[in-house]
Amino acid sequence: MTFDTGIPARLLTIATVLTCLLAAPVASAQERSVPRTQDQLRLSFAPVVERVANAVVNVYASRTVVERRQVSPFFNDPFFRRFFGGPDNFDFGRPRERVQSSLGSGVLISSDGIIVTNHHVIKDADEVRVALADRREFDAKIVLKDERTDIAVLKVMEDAGPLPFVEFADSDDLAVGDIVLAIGNPFGVGQTVTQGIVSALARTRVGVTDYQFFIQTDAAINPGNSGGALVDVDGRLVGINTAIFSRSGGSNGIGFAIPANMVQFVAAAAKGDGVVRRPWLGAGIQLVSAEIAEALGLDRPRGVLVTGVYEDSPAADAGLEVGDLILEVGGNEVSDPDSFGYRFATNPLGSTAEFTILRDQRTRKVNVELKPAPETVPRDRRRIETHSPFRGSVVMNLSPAVAEELRLDAFEHGVVVADIEPGSTANRVGLQKGDIILAINGREIASTRELERISDTDPGVWRLEIKRGDRVIRFALRG
Repeated sequence: MTFDTGIPARLLTIATVLTCLLAAPVASAQERSVPRTQDQLRLSFAPVVERVANAVVNVYASRTVVERRQVSPFFNDPFFRRFFGGPDNFDFGRPRERVQSSLGSGVLISSDGIIVTNHHVIKDADEVRVALADRREFDAKIVLKDERTDIAVLKVMEDAGPLPFVEFADSDDLAVGDIVLAIGNPFGVGQTVTQGIVSALARTRVGVTDYQFFIQTDAAINPGNSGGALVDVDGRLVGINTAIFSRSGGSNGIGFAIPANMVQFVAAAAKGDGVVRRPWLGAGIQLVSAEIAEALGLDRPRGVLVTGVYEDSPAADAGLEVGDLILEVGGNEVSDPDSFGYRFATNPLGSTAEFTILRDQRTRKVNVELKPAPETVPRDRRRIETHSPFRGSVVMNLSPAVAEELRLDAFEHGVVVADIEPGSTANRVGLQKGDIILAINGREIASTRELERISDTDPGVWRLEIKRGDRVIRFALRG
């Protein structure tokens, strides 16, 4: 069906993107329409920008790094040292401090100065300052950092009076084709507004955060926009801009934003003790391939398949079984482990989540209690400082709680590498965060205490057995 509007083709092209401007403040899908008159085409986004822009801030993060200059090989020559002395007589080898700075954006979400931004904007920062749209600047403290969602929460440290803020929208109400505005500070040029549409929803396998569930938009997003606002035409926050797909570093019309519902879930944790506590299912799940779908008699791949159930877990208590197909969480369809993780993780602890599952060709409902993963054994976090391949690593005993934090299988046990100091011995020999230490010189490692004791010995040759993902790696090192 076509319409003869009498509008030139160029204006009609513009008209196709200016939807919803005449809708009520909360528009339903049925109320969305395309403008068809010259007066409608003269409408502007300026009122929306005026309402929102003052709540978008610039975030300046800085950290001090210590650099050590390379010592000249001449100092190893006794003749050279005899006449010129050791390296202490020169600048070689002396550590020097350098300040690294990064620029991003943030969004005020309350009048008392609470700001949400990206974790990667303030990562490792010693000092954070925020600049408001009215050019006032304030120191800010980091209230919460959640690397897994790439979200951080800041708080203005000074009494700035009531500040403008943006209200959250329900990001589940977004539809592909909805108009959105991206507001931030790209390339440090100053606050900028770009407009586009929602290109896709529930975009997974992007590789930015642990929880892969993004709003995709063609609104121009560039470096410096990270942490900025993605708002709807009612001026409500629908997402936090976080990443772009680009080969050049500039916008190619493929930008990704963290949905507002996830941002709100993390921000709520900042009101407590600043720790994000997520519900734990206690079951293994996997993607449903075309072959699995055919074997299950499905018309297409959908849902996630339960591959294992942890004893005394919420999944076990709810009656989930190996082979069950989880189709929905809270009435929302799930299509892969990433979409399941988002739908499950954004539920508050202490409540229940209703699953729709398929078992024996019949659908049924089960209620899963939302509880945190248990720490069945003390984590006993230790930093290894002995002269061994583990020097500079932080290790912990595995439990479902630790496995959940490190995104490991809840069924794993033993000792896991929780962190690695850059440039340390552990870093140089190739150990990585998340490695599970199975054995040293043929001896199984069951606890951090045992690992630390063995690492304080000198066996001459270290034969290590490490589990990384689904692989077991074995290698030997000289002591």
